[in-house]
Amino acid sequence: MNYSRTLIAFLLLFSMWGTAFARETHFLSLDRTGRHSRLSDHLPYTDPEAPKGGTLYLSATGSFDSFNAYIPRGIPAAGSTLLLTATLTASSRDNPFVQHPYVAESFEVAPDNGWVIFHLDPRARFNDGHPVTADDVVFTFRTLMAAGSPRYKQYYKSVEQIEKTGPRSVKFLFSEQNNRELPVIVSQLPVLPKHWWKDRDFSKPGLEPPLGCGPYGIKKFRAGYSVEYERVKNWWGQSLPINRGRYNFDVIHYDYYRDRTVAGEAFRSGEFDYMVENTAKNWVNDYKGPAFDQGLIKRLELRHFRNSGMSGFFFNTRRSLFADPRVRRALALVFDFEWTNSALFFGQYKRCDSYFSNSKLAATGLPGPKELDALEPWKNEVPPEVFTTTFIPPKGNGSGHIRKRMHTALRLLNQAGWSLKDGVLRNRDGQPFTFELLLRSGSLERVALPYRQNLKRLGIRMDIAMADTSRYIRRIRSRDYDMIYATVRQSDHPGNEQRNYWTSRAARTQGSQNWAGVSSPAVDALVNRIIASADHEELMTNTHALDRILLWSDYVIPGWYTPVDRLAYWDKFGMPETKPKNGVDLFSWWVDTDKEQRIMNSGFRSGGKEQ
Repeated sequence: MNYSRTLIAFLLLFSMWGTAFARETHFLSLDRTGRHSRLSDHLPYTDPEAPKGGTLYLSATGSFDSFNAYIPRGIPAAGSTLLLTATLTASSRDNPFVQHPYVAESFEVAPDNGWVIFHLDPRARFNDGHPVTADDVVFTFRTLMAAGSPRYKQYYKSVEQIEKTGPRSVKFLFSEQNNRELPVIVSQLPVLPKHWWKDRDFSKPGLEPPLGCGPYGIKKFRAGYSVEYERVKNWWGQSLPINRGRYNFDVIHYDYYRDRTVAGEAFRSGEFDYMVENTAKNWVNDYKGPAFDQGLIKRLELRHFRNSGMSGFFFNTRRSLFADPRVRRALALVFDFEWTNSALFFGQYKRCDSYFSNSKLAATGLPGPKELDALEPWKNEVPPEVFTTTFIPPKGNGSGHIRKRMHTALRLLNQAGWSLKDGVLRNRDGQPFTFELLLRSGSLERVALPYRQNLKRLGIRMDIAMADTSRYIRRIRSRDYDMIYATVRQSDHPGNEQRNYWTSRAARTQGSQNWAGVSSPAVDALVNRIIASADHEELMTNTHALDRILLWSDYVIPGWYTPVDRLAYWDKFGMPETKPKNGVDLFSWWVDTDKEQRIMNSGFRSGGKEQ
């Protein structure tokens, strides 16, 4: 017997066995319906023949001091990730759960999702002409894990190993199996140029225009005031199905404004082209006048069915003042949403009643048998209402009279060791109940002021601190706040990002989005169950169970959301007839020169930007 030949044959068979059942695909999907296939030509809501040219003027608020958006230091410029950098895959506005080829042209996925191999598109180039290689992907991942924002360590914690398997092939090996989200997570990795960063310090913010492989490069900027991007001519990715008919503007220009109120005034005077209005009062009162009457500015209200997550006043439970859930529940009782919605919001908002508001992932009614199975191990560690009571935020009649709720709140505070004496709420040591609400939006201050009055009736003093963007971000990162108003955005397929929102580890990680400081073994366990869910039904069960625990733990005073997107734009654009299902894709629009000329001839933008 020729033992050498037999050994070679065995080793070859063994190596083939390791990949024989791996599936090669041209898309990665979290959607278990199997209805999706390779994107053949272009997205259904783009026009592949869209003309190129013109300038898109946009706005941003606050300031910026860096073009490195991947580190925990500095404030990155608007557009610096989406426009400058390309990712291994990209998703569409129609279905965010399906990832299509971008820098990677195809994928191999293990049967148990224990690893994924990305095969890079040989056409992919950085904008200096240097080809994108496996070395760049490995460099990017390792650099983000070593020097990037702490969220990357949390997000990619299940990546056990990354290895180059060829000049344009990279393999990610996971510490978990049967987690179909992991290949999708790593497919969203941006690709940074190893050769450009070789002699630069990645950990430091800076204003040197970085090299990327995305559709735009930085043309010019004024630090803190404006930044302008120029479309890369003969960009390598322009003919990919995910990009055909997109990125049609030759130039994209951002101007910075102190706040959204100033930005709104600038928009209406013609300083920039497009605005998403988040304030109901402004939408009702400010978006009217001759330019609107003549159709030079268009208004759109688009109903959406996106998961709206949870917005609200988040308690920082790392503070001893808010460690007792009875205190948190008492403060939630005296926020009068119905009066606020009627008096300040023109009735345009709905109240968040879940951490997955406006979606089927929101827990309703009482837990069913499968939810009870998930919750039972933690029966003695979570609020009893999780098992017995449907969560409904405190509700009033809009009159502003909430005396009964005020009495209930005071009773809870008394139980927690606080007493009202001479108009001041004090603890057993005589210390007054005082805290600070940190805000960065003037529109939120008008909501907070009536709430402050209700708290004052309980003897509580709430100071309101307004911070500019830079200071606000610094304080959030360092956990230097008592309470903030924030939004936890959710998708219809929750997964690994929940670790960044709710887990004990995230509570201790600077830069995570666990703003409330949630640290609970029960929550940690439910998050892990969500990530390991084998099918959609199991995912729903585990998400409902997590939702109930979070809601009844009173980490947030539930805020509000709008079921419509409120958009306004100067009518200079052409756009495809088919609209995306999940919001506007502004980069599928283009400049219509005839419409643009009409605006110029009208005189309404004579004091604004050159068109």
